[in-house]
Amino acid sequence: MGVRRLAMISLHTSPLDQPGTGDAGGMNVYVVELAKRLAARGVEVDVFTRATSSSLEPVVPLVDGVAVRHIHAGPFEGLTKHELPGQLCVFAREVLRTEAALPVGHYDAVHSHYWLSGQVGALARDRWGVPLVHSMHTMAKVKNDALAAGDTPEPAAREIGEEQVVEAADVLIANTDVEARQLVDLYGADPVRVEVVHPGVDLDVFSPRGPADLAAERAALGLPADAVVLLFAGRIQPLKAPDVLVRAVAVMLERDPGLRSRLVVPVVGGPSGSGLDRPEALAALCAELGVADVVRFVPPVAQRDLARWYRAATAVAVPSHNESFGLVAVEAQACGTPVVAAAVGGLTTVVRDGVGGLLVAGHDPADWATALARVAGDPGLRERLGRGAREQACDFSWDATAEATLGVYRRARERMRESVG
Repeated sequence: MGVRRLAMISLHTSPLDQPGTGDAGGMNVYVVELAKRLAARGVEVDVFTRATSSSLEPVVPLVDGVAVRHIHAGPFEGLTKHELPGQLCVFAREVLRTEAALPVGHYDAVHSHYWLSGQVGALARDRWGVPLVHSMHTMAKVKNDALAAGDTPEPAAREIGEEQVVEAADVLIANTDVEARQLVDLYGADPVRVEVVHPGVDLDVFSPRGPADLAAERAALGLPADAVVLLFAGRIQPLKAPDVLVRAVAVMLERDPGLRSRLVVPVVGGPSGSGLDRPEALAALCAELGVADVVRFVPPVAQRDLARWYRAATAVAVPSHNESFGLVAVEAQACGTPVVAAAVGGLTTVVRDGVGGLLVAGHDPADWATALARVAGDPGLRERLGRGAREQACDFSWDATAEATLGVYRRARERMRESVG
């Protein structure tokens, strides 16, 4: 039994938001790219998200076959993610009211993203008699087990809410085998109801540069042609650990003071999560460590511009304390740029150590300085890793993600039919 119409729920962040700031990040990219690929395969997708402005139209077409439905629940501005549980009832009521105005049996399945959406999805599942497929994206127990210094633990209410969603979902989609094990071990998920589907990367947008294009790419971004460019891309918050890169850069300059004249460290993104409590903290750390002259803060950019930054980089650092997948790492590799990543979570799936990048155990700045210097100082290694990076990224595509996800929807519907038959 195929899926013709899908209700996708992304309560706390809209697919229309710019990734890289606020609560918008890899999940936004995931929702957009999956919805687009599903629509290309004949599935009508409605994405339900909370309205954050009175100027938003109730329904906004994303592409043919994909509509973003803005649900009014709570004040448009000023609500943090931790305050959104108080709006779940209103949001759920309005989602059900929207469906009630459509023909009976309009949706064939629900796919919820993040635990808040899963709470709403569980109610819709029971009301509509269709299966709930849920993607966690991040998990409180995993984050709290690897909490960054100074970060705020996820509240117990979230852990309880996630446990409820795990119990309610017909199928849980894990990004990697690592995440699948975490769902089983930490949340007691039934292994039979956990399926692994890797997210993808747009291999057309994120593509390597030609051999002679580096100087032009860098010139367009205001970077010297001969610079050593160590890039961080993502939301600026303790979980993503941009401070580890900054501290590593300080160590590199202490070891090799002559590097300072050639080193540029772009930080592409904006404050998010607990990083909003101290939005100037990273800049203050740069000043404290004496590296403010080599660090350049760049606001979040669109996907095609982000690809230019990746291509211009000598290496991309992904020092996160945890990643369920690590979209930045696969995007950078798709551009043929080596990645130096923390050996945590999904990053151990996305980055093959010594093939498309280097994995670093732990977050010691000295270890990170050594790994980054290896890539920056060895053109032969950098070239080999660049080739391997693209090859590794080609194993991940959104088309493959969409095909596999359609299979999950189909099996979820079959299981629900058998259970009530």
